[in-house]
Amino acid sequence: MFVEGAGGVARSFEAVVLTRTGIGLSPGEVCYARYVHCVASSLCDNSDTDQWDELAMPSIAQAIEEQSSLRRPGAILLISCYELGHQPIGIAQPIGFLEQAGYCPAGLDIAVEKIDSQSIRRATFVGISVPMHTALRLGVRVAELIRTANASCHICFYGLYASINAEYLLSEVADSVVGGEYEIPLVSLIQALENGQAIEKIEGVSCRGRIVGPYLKKMISLASTGGSQAVGGSGTFPVPSRSSLPTLDKYARLDENGTQRLVGYVEASRGCLHRCLHCPIVPVYEGRFFLVPDEVVLEDIRHQVHSGATHITFGDPDFLNGPGHSMGILRTMHAEFPTLTFDFTAKIEHLLKRQSLLKELRGLGCLFVISAVESFSDHVLERLAKGHTGADVVTAIGLLREADITLRPSLVAFTPWTTLEDYLFMLSMVETHDLVEATDAVQFSIRLLIPPGSALLGTSQRPQLLGPLDQASFQYPWKHPDERMDRLHHAILAIVEAAAEDEQNSVGTFDRIRMVAYEMAGWRAESSQRAMARRLERPKPPRLTEAWFCCAEPTAGQFIPLQMKGYGEV
Repeated sequence: MFVEGAGGVARSFEAVVLTRTGIGLSPGEVCYARYVHCVASSLCDNSDTDQWDELAMPSIAQAIEEQSSLRRPGAILLISCYELGHQPIGIAQPIGFLEQAGYCPAGLDIAVEKIDSQSIRRATFVGISVPMHTALRLGVRVAELIRTANASCHICFYGLYASINAEYLLSEVADSVVGGEYEIPLVSLIQALENGQAIEKIEGVSCRGRIVGPYLKKMISLASTGGSQAVGGSGTFPVPSRSSLPTLDKYARLDENGTQRLVGYVEASRGCLHRCLHCPIVPVYEGRFFLVPDEVVLEDIRHQVHSGATHITFGDPDFLNGPGHSMGILRTMHAEFPTLTFDFTAKIEHLLKRQSLLKELRGLGCLFVISAVESFSDHVLERLAKGHTGADVVTAIGLLREADITLRPSLVAFTPWTTLEDYLFMLSMVETHDLVEATDAVQFSIRLLIPPGSALLGTSQRPQLLGPLDQASFQYPWKHPDERMDRLHHAILAIVEAAAEDEQNSVGTFDRIRMVAYEMAGWRAESSQRAMARRLERPKPPRLTEAWFCCAEPTAGQFIPLQMKGYGEV
């Protein structure tokens, strides 16, 4: 678009605005300013340059300032890619902090929503939440789409998997990266961008040319004056803001005795006291954990109950890291909502140490516990520094059953040290201890993930057949010394993905996995039809309807919304 400038010389609209207001325009601002120009020009005589300067240009300058402000609704867009089927706290919590600081961020969860091209083009700042490997793989693709649609947008990756992959993200798709307790650095980053300040010295923020470690300080929040203050109570720590997120009926449900119920999700703590060598939390938190104020957690639960939740998942890495804090929350929750049920995650080690709490936990509404069993092989468990043995797992199963609580194990079924005999023994233990229906099929396919910064890299447990870092897949690839194990992994993964896509029952899927594993070992697999029939006849243990796992690779189906035309492509 061209307008007539001084002396009748035709000049670009952008050049005229730059000359008369001193404002250079981004592509998005050009479109908006042209619209304002058309409206303003209708109010004056285009041949009268002074009148045009007096009436049109101030309107354009004001419009540009409002359009480019990070405080306008939608200027900040936070995106969640995957949170195990839960309404994402990874954007709900920072939205709460940003709203407290006076911003109006929008949220987008691509796990259940189509990518909104208008929202992406309208955004000046996009934060991509990456709390797990699956989300990171998807998040990079999202960032690539954003770069195509909105080249001038500032893209920030934040969350557990952000800081350990900062170097690659900054070199490829990100303008900034924040790890650890990310909310305060995230708000400080946005404030700096809003005020035109350099971001290189913001604590906890990595950018090109400057990579820093994760932010590991007790939470602070912004005061009304724009400064910061230490958290002195729950009043300064905002409750996660969920009003702009998809409703709970879009997410995983609790399946109990054939009835499905809506599920809420909260976190009472972050980080972990322990240093299991394979855990991605260790290189970020290094044995530290941080409590979320109890009243913040309880208020978040209240909001979700009022939105229809009748079951709550506590997503802490280990809910029993701070048992006093956790039990206090549960007792208050139960007093307010006596029929509300819940589940949580805890180490086998903690279940044994805190066994005196198990019956009370059941009385407070606990239906099941997720625990990182990882393996039944003591050799493998020692390599991973898990802090428990195979015998400890059997003891924990018994204690939980006595309390009428289901154990749902997570596994690292394939490691460089897991033999074919170990894998077959794992299947045998799952069947012997009646865990088939309590174990999501994806667990039998999980392969040890070694991300950048993994504690395994600096120990004698480092796998011998470890390859160089594959930055694009965010891990160090490794080969098993027994090539049958690599072939078995590919076969099991295919079975699991097909089962997830077709929603096949866990008993039938387990039987197919067992048959393939037996064939790989050259063993004759006995028919388990009679045992399968017995399992199918009795009540199934409670579970969530989303069975994928945080360390699993995204499925082809999870990438589809980021590839297909007409389904969110930007």
